[in-house]
Amino acid sequence: MKSFAELSEREILALAIASEEDDNRVYMAFAEDLRERYPGTSKVFEEMAEVEAGHRKMLAAVYEQRFGPHLVPIRRGDVNFFIHRPPVWLTRNLSLDTIRKEAEVREAEASGFYLKAAAHAKDPGVRKLLSDLAQTELGHEKIAAHLEDEILTPSERTREAKTRDRFFVLQFIQPGLEGLMDGSVSTLAPLFAAAFATHHNWPTFLVGLAASLGAGISMGFAEALSDDGVLSGRGSPVLRGVVCGVMTALGGMGHSLPYLVPDALPNAFWIATAIAGGVVFCELWIIAFVRAKYMATPFLKAALQIVVGGAIVLATGILIGGA
Repeated sequence: MKSFAELSEREILALAIASEEDDNRVYMAFAEDLRERYPGTSKVFEEMAEVEAGHRKMLAAVYEQRFGPHLVPIRRGDVNFFIHRPPVWLTRNLSLDTIRKEAEVREAEASGFYLKAAAHAKDPGVRKLLSDLAQTELGHEKIAAHLEDEILTPSERTREAKTRDRFFVLQFIQPGLEGLMDGSVSTLAPLFAAAFATHHNWPTFLVGLAASLGAGISMGFAEALSDDGVLSGRGSPVLRGVVCGVMTALGGMGHSLPYLVPDALPNAFWIATAIAGGVVFCELWIIAFVRAKYMATPFLKAALQIVVGGAIVLATGILIGGA
């Protein structure tokens, strides 16, 4: 990689051309990714890509006039001035915040590059050229803001906000709720079966720990492998798998932790069991609340389904453990 101070005026101009071309392609990729979900914002990025293409043509004309038709093969990755970031534009179904942040970083980076280049240039003509480029890049933010205000009408912004909420539910709430339900309910039977079979806290905690972690790993893989998110728009399968797996493990660990009460304490088993029962009650009502809030399920219906189902699983564990 070359340092900024090592760049010649020809290399700086060639790098500017390559950067404008790269920005054009990235913005078109963003526009394509957003077209079905957020058509208004997709149009904004299409317009921004056209602006970058126009700047590229202008820069290429200046370069050819000064240095000839052959461009120096240099890109952002060849210079240590630029921030090296993961190629998020290769990922499908990115969030609006991620895409807009990437666009802001690219524009600010280009503006800073030209300002720094102009300050180091010795030739007055080159210095003026670089200063003009810096002002052009600074104007990109105003262009983007103008395009956004022009294209994203209040009704379009409202529609995109609803779409964003729907994708948040699909990508985070749904896998998280699925994991929490599985972890909270499915671990009840083995945990309380072990509790009432042994009447000792430490072995019961180990059973709860194993059941929680095992369920978390299983549910995480199941969620990640169930859907790649490309057609359904549910986002990264790895992210969904992590959310589902973590919430599953937490759901089981919540009512397992009370059994860390030392067995040496008087009535330790009943103290731990009473606390675990209270935790289970809170877990089930939290699940019912989340279902009612995000999944359009009436609260009483959600509470009936979750609480009754959990009570049946809990009673099953107690009956088996006490047999």
